[in-house]
Amino acid sequence: MHHHLNAFVEEEISFEPTGSGLLDGTVFAVKDVFSIEGYKSGAGNPDWLNTHEKSFRHAPVIERLLSQGAKLKGKTHTDEIMYSLNGENAHYGTPVNPKAPDRIPGGSSSGSAVVVSAGITDFALGTDTGGSVRIPSSYCGIYGFRPTHGVVSIEGVIPLAKSFDTVGWMTKNPELLYRIGKVLIDDQEKRGPFKQVFFSVDAWELLDERCKEELLSAASVIKEISQREWVVLSEKGLDKWSSAFRILQGLEIWEEHGEWIQKENPSFGPGITERFQWTSTLKRHESSKQENLLAEVRKSITTLLGDNGILVIPTAPGPAPLLHLRGEKAEQYRAKTMQLSCIAGLAGVPQVTLPLAEVDGLPIGLSFIANHHQDLKLLNWVNEILGGKGNEANNR
Repeated sequence: MHHHLNAFVEEEISFEPTGSGLLDGTVFAVKDVFSIEGYKSGAGNPDWLNTHEKSFRHAPVIERLLSQGAKLKGKTHTDEIMYSLNGENAHYGTPVNPKAPDRIPGGSSSGSAVVVSAGITDFALGTDTGGSVRIPSSYCGIYGFRPTHGVVSIEGVIPLAKSFDTVGWMTKNPELLYRIGKVLIDDQEKRGPFKQVFFSVDAWELLDERCKEELLSAASVIKEISQREWVVLSEKGLDKWSSAFRILQGLEIWEEHGEWIQKENPSFGPGITERFQWTSTLKRHESSKQENLLAEVRKSITTLLGDNGILVIPTAPGPAPLLHLRGEKAEQYRAKTMQLSCIAGLAGVPQVTLPLAEVDGLPIGLSFIANHHQDLKLLNWVNEILGGKGNEANNR
């Protein structure tokens, strides 16, 4: 059916809703890391698929969605063991970015972003550890959400690095993004409205002038909050933040998957091989500097945002890079991307990315970050400020 997009691992998987509710009439797909009753999760790697058993039940998030009237249709491609932001898979090929077929879809929730962007499903589940929902959402021109760490159950989901793993979701409009939030997140304490907007100088510096101009003009959707301030998030430099994130994530990845890798000696594609190799050299007792920085970042972001602050940053350093980009240029772009995506990752706070701008016809996402446990407030606010505009933006 949609083979030309190469987004599905198994398109024929289908489960009817088990109840009725907020998601009646919607169809969703899930990334190939979620337990689906009677099926195996492959995590983007044939050796993983061959060395793991079928699931005997759905992941709880899937059960919740089915109970609220959504229908599950299809399992989507991921980068190998979720350890990439590109979406190019050496074993299964690369899902096609519907907004820019000559460019990468972004990873690791690549297939999920593609089915939503192409309008094949109403929404899709992904996972986001280092940016894996936010980055493909930005590249494919859709809405994407990474929740507060720990508020959505990750039970029945293959882990990458548990301290940073989250279950996220993607849609083509902000209203559905919010509705899914209401289903997956238990009622959060109501706090007053957002009153202050912060723009991070160091995050915006990572963009070239054109992208910066387009995205800043897109940020004008925030009309009703007059208090605005440009702040520097990291005196040390965001590169120090992303380096700490990389090391702490890498340590956990090896603790999680090292034994399996040593036992099975799986075949990984380029980039992934080297990354796993690198994680095997990390030592927990050498990471106290990074642990301290993590605590500092959490504290400073939490203090900055308080009960009613919002941080505005670009989701990615620019549009999706061209396919098969390798070497120095690819690494530089990845490094910049991580500097942006590590902010919410380290702080454990919710981030939503909105497809509000384009450069040369290519989508670029604008992100809003709120404080811990303000997920529903953030999603509701985005839905309100776009007031149905989100749908327009997508139909152009």
